[in-house]
Amino acid sequence: MRDYALEIQKRVAFIREVLDSAGAGGIVYGNSGGKDSTLVGILCKKACDNTVGLIMPCGSRRNYEEDKQDAETAARLFNIELRTVDLTAVRSAFVDALTDEAALNEAALANIAPRLRMTALYAVAASENRLVAGTGNRSEYYMGYFTKWGDGAYDFNPVADLTVSEIYEFLRFLNVPESLIKKAPSAGLYDGQTDEGEMGISYKIIDEFLQTGRVSDEERKIIEIYHDTSCHKRRLPQVFKGQNATN
Repeated sequence: MRDYALEIQKRVAFIREVLDSAGAGGIVYGNSGGKDSTLVGILCKKACDNTVGLIMPCGSRRNYEEDKQDAETAARLFNIELRTVDLTAVRSAFVDALTDEAALNEAALANIAPRLRMTALYAVAASENRLVAGTGNRSEYYMGYFTKWGDGAYDFNPVADLTVSEIYEFLRFLNVPESLIKKAPSAGLYDGQTDEGEMGISYKIIDEFLQTGRVSDEERKIIEIYHDTSCHKRRLPQVFKGQNATN
């Protein structure tokens, strides 16, 4: 049987070590009201009392309604400081500024919100001697289902090794309300958007592939296409190394 209490202790110790090595006095993370940010917030609060979660609505109606309510519930249950930074007007101004210079496609538009949110997190972190906690899980990472330099950017991540299924297990161990756990995973990038709907495959199948490799040929093909086309997201930027380059 998995020892969740021991694993939580190890993750908390990891966070404290990261903070100590950086000389940081606190943590900031994006509290989206979703499964991953909820678990990260709980772990960070256990490791450092000076933890703050930012709710950052950015255009989607769901950001102001269901997600905001769930973020507030999680923060209240685990005594985590909560702040709201509304980025909707910023996003609109940013898009307007680009309109005359570039024809933005759907992918470009969808990725603006995650990058604005990370900009906000780092602004708070730099101003208050905090580190930015990442909230991405193993399943998303393998599929490349994250925004490069958006939610894929952070100082540390205490849940990156956990699949979505394992995230749910930890949340249940921590007695997080089922209403939060059972809602459809969504980055809240636009109204009606869900992770699984966008990818065309469920996290349950992705996790089965990662843990056992036992999926259908069609499911394997979808997963491999996502993984192969997103390799650039999992690499450091490529640079030319001349004769004076240092390692």
